[in-house]
Amino acid sequence: MQMNFYKMSIKQRGFCWRVPVLIFLICGYAPPAAAQKANTTDSNAIYLADPTIFQYKKNYYLYGTSGHNANEGFIVYTSTNLKSWEKSTAGNNGYALRKGDVFGTAGFWAPQVFQYHNKFYMAYVANENIAIAESSSPLGPFVQNVKAPLAAPVKQIDPFIFIDTDGKKYLYHVRLTNGNKIFVAEMTDDFLAIKEETLRECITATEGWENTANAEWPVTEGPAVLKHKNLYYLFYTANDFRNPDYATGYAVSSTPYGPWKKFSGNPIVSKRNMGINGTGHGDFVQGKHKELFYVFHTHYSDSAVAPRRTAIVNMGFLKSRNSGADTLRVQPGTFHYLKPKN
Repeated sequence: MQMNFYKMSIKQRGFCWRVPVLIFLICGYAPPAAAQKANTTDSNAIYLADPTIFQYKKNYYLYGTSGHNANEGFIVYTSTNLKSWEKSTAGNNGYALRKGDVFGTAGFWAPQVFQYHNKFYMAYVANENIAIAESSSPLGPFVQNVKAPLAAPVKQIDPFIFIDTDGKKYLYHVRLTNGNKIFVAEMTDDFLAIKEETLRECITATEGWENTANAEWPVTEGPAVLKHKNLYYLFYTANDFRNPDYATGYAVSSTPYGPWKKFSGNPIVSKRNMGINGTGHGDFVQGKHKELFYVFHTHYSDSAVAPRRTAIVNMGFLKSRNSGADTLRVQPGTFHYLKPKN
């Protein structure tokens, strides 16, 4: 079963559906026929899965997994207002990161861009391994002097780098081991390795909403971490990404390692409150007036997964009435899709 999963997942995010249907049936979820091919794209929409937005000075930079270019790298969009987006023509023909400049030959997924000192870094997935590249600009080009992934004994995806207020650096990520499970480990200061002795499991699918298909290979993925009032909020997405019930919740801890207490009101981003299937795997960004946003992807429609569309909602904290953790929630009526500049 584990071997079959690896054969399936190396193609799935670029939508190269070559896996026998039998494997999906064994896993407990068979995607609809419409999910097996890309649908017509709309020029008034942005189609990036696993999206992330990085804010620098007066500009925002949008990256994500592209169904059409997932084997080439990551394009980048820019905006000054989080509403109207323009595809960059800078870097390498509009690519912030491109195959050949870094580790990887296929399956470029789930980028995250962050700044540390005077450099910009991109953590990303290629060939079901995590790698980190660097650049002098958020537009790229992001490159590696040594084209290699982070060392690991298993396949790993969905990196999220969190730099704590004490300067320690953590890699939240997904390891493919009897399911997609979220782990954390402290990183070295050069972002080239984890400190193996610090590796801890954080989140696995144990609740009903996290595995609605009763799959033998349960999925939790797409981690993103916030720190609020000295507590750590770990946002994560559960279910296979082709499942209409793909949805997002969070857990809280007093340390970066856990133990994590899942929010009793999960999921907080789902088809129930967003009105569309397949809502999840995103990242947080702060607006110019300190507003908090969550950018994520959805299915193309109620009957088709691909190409996945890029959406955003306003988020906020509801103050606890006792000494417990504040509640993270979606601001009602704020869901909308990102659009390219006309």
